[in-house]
Formats: sequence, structure tokens, C-alpha cells
Amino acid sequence: MNDTPSDSGEILHTLSVEPSQAGTRLDKWLVARLPDLSRSRLQALINEGYVEDEDGPVENASAKVREGETYLVTIPPAEPALPLPEDIPLQVLYEDDHLIVLFKPAGMVVHPAPGNMSQTLVNALLHHCAGSLSGIGGVRRPGIVHRLDKDTSGLMVAAKSDEAHRGLAEQFAEHSITRAYQALCWGVPNPRQGEITGRIGRSPTDRKKMAVVSRGGKEALTRFKVLKSFADVAALIECRLATGRTHQIRVHMTSIGHPLVGDPVYGRGRTAKGKLLTPAQKQALDQFPRQALHAYLLGFTHPVTRERLEFSEDLPIDLKDMLVSLE
Repeated sequence: MNDTPSDSGEILHTLSVEPSQAGTRLDKWLVARLPDLSRSRLQALINEGYVEDEDGPVENASAKVREGETYLVTIPPAEPALPLPEDIPLQVLYEDDHLIVLFKPAGMVVHPAPGNMSQTLVNALLHHCAGSLSGIGGVRRPGIVHRLDKDTSGLMVAAKSDEAHRGLAEQFAEHSITRAYQALCWGVPNPRQGEITGRIGRSPTDRKKMAVVSRGGKEALTRFKVLKSFADVAALIECRLATGRTHQIRVHMTSIGHPLVGDPVYGRGRTAKGKLLTPAQKQALDQFPRQALHAYLLGFTHPVTRERLEFSEDLPIDLKDMLVSLE
């Protein structure tokens, strides 16, 4: 076991499953490894997203652990127990008694976590939905059935009823949700259309990052195509997910040598062909303040009415301005 304090006051525990422990319920295994914490406390940490496996937060306390698996357990500093409703404007595309589809701007965190206990999408939804938000996701994540990274913009669906939550969660688990993204990457992929495969798990050298791994991890498939190229220095691409792994597009594009413009975690771009750009264009690319990734298309079957719904959202202004500067 490796315990690491963080600057924010968290304690991070990195735990690996020994052969003799395989097949144990996750919450019981954690109690044995972290005896200072009660089983109910550990179950609460699981429900609130503080226990992660190689694919991100785990949600099932009764899941059986397997030999060789590694879990990251975050013990947060003392914080208010429940997120509070906050009057934060939301851009709503669709809403009924069961679900809500909205546009999440870049810079907004989806649910409260240490260091971001307010001004999150959950805080906004609690105010907007005024008590009609599914509680299945736990006290910190009511209604949340999927996530976008803080600095990724785009479309999300949240559940207002438990029936909708179960139905949407099932579709995400079955990968029957239609999800498409537009992104700006460094360089121009060749071929200009294809598939990226590779198991995604926690990086063996940095547990805070994901990576394409040769052992462990989970299967992932990203389909991409180039929509437009800019002087061989950058390209606007479309990515469609056949799976939904943590940071999947960012990790997969980096794995083929084309990281996203502005991505602070998975690598900055190369400047070998920077001479093809004007100084203003080069500065715009180098200083773009977030990963250039936008979830522009979302389609699913309404879990109650069974109607097929599909929504799209144009690129946000910062990405539009970037493309204009590259023209």
C-alpha cells in the first residue's frame, strides 16, 4: 500500500489486489486494507466517486476484486456533506419530467469533488430541477449518468427520475449511446480516417493519468476522420466513441502521435512545421487554454417514452475563433 498526502489535504491510497484476496467484495477488501475506515464510510466513498480502478471511478461496492487490479482511494478533507443548489444559468436543449439535455461549457466541473465543492453542474441542476433529480448517483452526483472533463465543452444528459437514470445507465453500459466529438489535434493523421484501439488503464508511471497499456486496463475503440487540415500543422477531426473510457479521445489521439491542441496532461504539440504559420496563428495554437475538445452530438433512446432523441451543438466561440485564425 502506498499512501500519499496531497496539497489539497487529500490522502491518496494506492492498493493492489494480492492473489489470496481475489474474489472478495470490493467494500470488504477495502475494509481489510484500510482498517481505520468503517465499511459504511468506504461505501460512501465509492458512491461519491472517490474509489477508482484503472478505468476511473467505480460504482459497485459489491463487485469482486481480481488479482493484480489496482485501486486509488482518495480520502477527502472535511467538507460539507451535501452539494447545495446554486442559481447558475444552464443552456437547456431538452427537458421533460424524466431527463434534461444541456450544454456544459468548458471550465465547469460536473460534480463536487475536493477543490471544486461549488459552481459545478450538479449545483446548477439541483437549483434548476428543484428536487426532481434522480438520487441514484449518490449525494454528490445526483442525476449524473456520464461525465465530461472540466475543460471539455459539449452535450450531456442528466436523469431527473430513477427510472430514467436506470435506463440511461444501461444504454451507456451497452455502448448504445451515440456520441461524437470534434477536436483540434496537432498534425494531420495519415490515413485521414481510421480506428484507434488499445486498452486504456492507469499509467504505470503516473497514477493520475490514463494511458494505452499492454497489461490490464479496458478495451477501447475510437473512430476518427479528418474534417479539415491546416498547413499540416493541425487538423479538425471528428471522433466517435464505441466505448467510454476515461480521457479516451485524449489518450488515443496522443497514442498515434496527434495530441489535442491545448491538452495540459497528455502532451503539447510539436512545432517542427511552425514556420508554415503566421506568428499570430502559432501563438493562438500554443496558448489555447484548454484541450480543444467538444462533444457536439448526443443520441439515445428515451428510457421512458422509447422515442429516439438526437441533439447537436455547434462549436463554442473559443474553438470557432481558433479555426478562423487558422484559415
